[in-house]
Amino acid sequence: MSHKSDIEIAQEAQLLPIGEIASKLGIPDEALELYGKYKAKLDINKLPDTGRQGKVILVTAITPTPAGEGKTTTSVGLADALSAIGKRAVVALREPSLGPVFGVKGGAAGGGYAQVVPMEDINLHFTGDLHAVGAANNLLAAMLDNHIYQGNALNIDPRRITWRRALDMNDRQLRAVVDGLGGHTNGMPREDGFDITVASEVMAALCLATDLMDLKARLSRMIVGYTRDGEPVTAGQLKAAGAMTALLKDAIKPNLVQTLEHTPAFIHGGPFANIAHGCNSAMATQTAVKLADYVVTEAGFGADLGAEKFIDIKCRATGIRPSAVVIVATVRALKHHGGVPKAELGGENLPALEKGLPNLLRHIDNVTNVFGLPAVVAINRFPTDTEAELQLVEEKCRALGVNVALSEVWGKGGQGGVALAEEVVRLCETENRFSYVYPDEVSLKDKIVAVAKRVYRAEGVDFIPAASRELARLEELGFGHLPVCMAKTQYSFSDDQKKLGAPEDFRITVRSVKVSAGAGFVIALTGDIMTMPGLPRVPSAEKIDVDEHGNISGIF
Repeated sequence: MSHKSDIEIAQEAQLLPIGEIASKLGIPDEALELYGKYKAKLDINKLPDTGRQGKVILVTAITPTPAGEGKTTTSVGLADALSAIGKRAVVALREPSLGPVFGVKGGAAGGGYAQVVPMEDINLHFTGDLHAVGAANNLLAAMLDNHIYQGNALNIDPRRITWRRALDMNDRQLRAVVDGLGGHTNGMPREDGFDITVASEVMAALCLATDLMDLKARLSRMIVGYTRDGEPVTAGQLKAAGAMTALLKDAIKPNLVQTLEHTPAFIHGGPFANIAHGCNSAMATQTAVKLADYVVTEAGFGADLGAEKFIDIKCRATGIRPSAVVIVATVRALKHHGGVPKAELGGENLPALEKGLPNLLRHIDNVTNVFGLPAVVAINRFPTDTEAELQLVEEKCRALGVNVALSEVWGKGGQGGVALAEEVVRLCETENRFSYVYPDEVSLKDKIVAVAKRVYRAEGVDFIPAASRELARLEELGFGHLPVCMAKTQYSFSDDQKKLGAPEDFRITVRSVKVSAGAGFVIALTGDIMTMPGLPRVPSAEKIDVDEHGNISGIF
């Protein structure tokens, strides 16, 4: 197994011109808008009507731990493995945000021999989509404050502005600011703040839009604040939606790149997985389905967050239906759920593994019985995993009627995922009892309770009075039909990140709610959800460098 860094592996790869990658999917040259030799945007209006309806494979995971699970690496490796066994496959992933790249998590292009390339481009500016989203977000903010400055014809209450500014960088200093200082000509002083760009509702709307006009309609519906009479004010009322859409006319087009093994990859959009739905764009997934027989896509965090939102938000909005689900786990992470500190995860520890396994088993039960989808567990294998540990995982999963496939794609690329690919192909032909967690017509409160009880296994939900009042108000305003987007810690089934494994006897507390009227969901906030991360003590940015030839190092 190689000890080269991800970026060294990526830089040694022999990439094919993007036109050759496109031709594998029957994409004509006139549908490609080239960004150099190895990246292109797709004009979906110039794609042939293939009549194809590919199978969607959703890759999700156990509850995340500091030990890492390798969901993106598994997604890329699975697509390569499907290609290796002769299937026409595509991987559809989110675009990385610069915040994590320079912060603590590092890049988001896979790892080892299961990566999408050009890795440095994808992790940095790529095709400019995130910059366009930030610009559209901040244009709306500027037009909102200008409207107030120029006389406030809409009677907007400056204390009830909900629209924040955005920046694609981890910068805790900007979470809460006061702006408009310096006298009358500089606007009205008010409290304000910045979110990271991927937390902007513009990103969520972009990723659920079906075309440019649908995007414009979604942007128009976005609520920026409330009048002094408590009525919502929208981007449409500020006459901002047209200009915002103009800024996003290229960003809405899916990006085409390739894996190290030249499997086509769509990397497009990247909404936060806590306060939004955490999946790549609907347009990229729907385009991939028309071009390939198998589309591997990924949802953020564990299955209680990412997969639930994929099902209840993305599938509802688009009609996409997964044919199979891959649940990624590692022995190390399961031992962490069993109480083992990160420093001691390398040694065999069957009692801790047994104690941590209920986390995986609950996710399996949710996928197969709550969502009604066939599943396979992909164990992302580490050299320290012992045969006894792997056998224990397999036995427990088999008891629930789910097979386990060892995934060695990090070290072996597609060949390390052939067993997983074969099981996925088999599952795609099995019974599919796809089901949402709740129906459209129940109240927002009932939707929140359904997710908390059915998916998290909470005993119930406590709504603080302000949250109850806001839910009632949103029902009055006509938003009761929308799905709910649960903002909860990713580190636990509960809203307390210290409760590892499969906690029981807990309740969920909803502290506040917020409507994302353009994206098309109501956010229920449990606990403190950070929409502008900060940099760690030693940021990844300190290790990133560039030489005299323009070669970048240090992105892992």
